[in-house]
Amino acid sequence: MQASCVPPLVPIQSTLSMVDRIDALLPQTQCRRCGFDGCRPYAEAIASGAAGPNRCPPGGEATLERVGALLGVDGLALDESRGAPGEFPRARIVESLCIGCTLCLQACPVDAIVGAAKLMHTVIGNECTGCGLCLPPCPVDCIVLEPDPRLWAAEDADAARERHARRTRRLHAAREERIEARSATRVPSSEAVDREARRAAVAAALDRARSRRAMQP
Repeated sequence: MQASCVPPLVPIQSTLSMVDRIDALLPQTQCRRCGFDGCRPYAEAIASGAAGPNRCPPGGEATLERVGALLGVDGLALDESRGAPGEFPRARIVESLCIGCTLCLQACPVDAIVGAAKLMHTVIGNECTGCGLCLPPCPVDCIVLEPDPRLWAAEDADAARERHARRTRRLHAAREERIEARSATRVPSSEAVDREARRAAVAAALDRARSRRAMQP
C-alpha cells in the first residue's frame, strides 16, 4: 500500500472556524494541485462551497474521508485530474548540474531550498514537502524527486504551514516596500504640481497681505 502525506487525526477544538478545521486536516504540502495557491486558500474554498474536498492528491483517500466526515459529505471519489496519490517524495538537487539561477528558490512554497545567485543550491531535506513546484522552472533539469521513507506527521504539517505563512508574510512585506519605494521616487503628476503651485501662491499672497497690514500706522 502506498504511503499518504496525511497528518494523523488530532482533536480539533470547537472554537476553531470551519476553515481552521479543514486546514488542520490538509497535509500542508502547498503543492497547488488542488488549483489554489496553498492549503489555506483551498480550505477556504472548501468551507465556502467553491471547491470539493476531493482535490488533494497528497492527502489521498484518508484526507478526503476526514474532511468529508467533518463536512458531513461521503461517497466522493478523488479527482484524478489533479494527480494520483503516492508515496511522499523529497526533492534533491544534482549539485554538479546546478547553475545557481535561483528560480527554484523563488518557486519553493516553504523556503526549503537555500543558495545564492550563481552558486550551488541545496534542498533542506527535512523541510521539503515534496510539492514538486521547483522542477518546472529549473532550466537545466537538475532537480529530482525521490521517495522519502520519512512518515509525514502532524508535526511536519504544522511546521510546513508555519514556513509557508512566514514566506507569504515576507513576500508581502517586500512587495509593500517596493511599492513605497516606487511611490517615493515617482515624478509628481502635472496636476499635483499645479496644486502645489497654487498653494504656494496663496501662501505668498497671505504673507504679503500680513506684511502690508503690519506696515500700516
